[in-house]
Amino acid sequence: MIIGVPKEIKNNENRVALTPAGAAELHKYGHQVSVQASAGEGSGFSDEEYRQAGAEILPGAEVIFAQSEMILKVKEPIEPEYALIRENQLLFTYFHFASSETLTQAMLDRKAVCLAYETVEKADRSLPLLVPMSEVAGRMAVQEGAKIS
Repeated sequence: MIIGVPKEIKNNENRVALTPAGAAELHKYGHQVSVQASAGEGSGFSDEEYRQAGAEILPGAEVIFAQSEMILKVKEPIEPEYALIRENQLLFTYFHFASSETLTQAMLDRKAVCLAYETVEKADRSLPLLVPMSEVAGRMAVQEGAKIS
């Protein structure tokens, strides 16, 4: 499978959806991994670390979306990315469809295959990819609330 990791463009989102170790693991199993140049910098990963892991570094999101069968992102696509998404392209990210009719309709219009991290369940019906995000939100809520006083 050809897996692409574009740089996140949502405001204040500096994370990257795949670490160099993750890229190495995918590469080990025969997948082609492409990472947009500087996509990992906000998380402390250099392009060279991705290259050493077997990933190809590409200059822009347009080429990542154009060549990839699956796109890995942290946050949901935003409007400038909608037109880059192809029919039957698999997007694996946090989507939060219930909070955005516009996003939901855009993905339907693009005929994308959407796999939302927040819906991945284990056999016991727990949500292993949502738990860390909920923990962060819970910790941040107290700090944000303290600013109001």
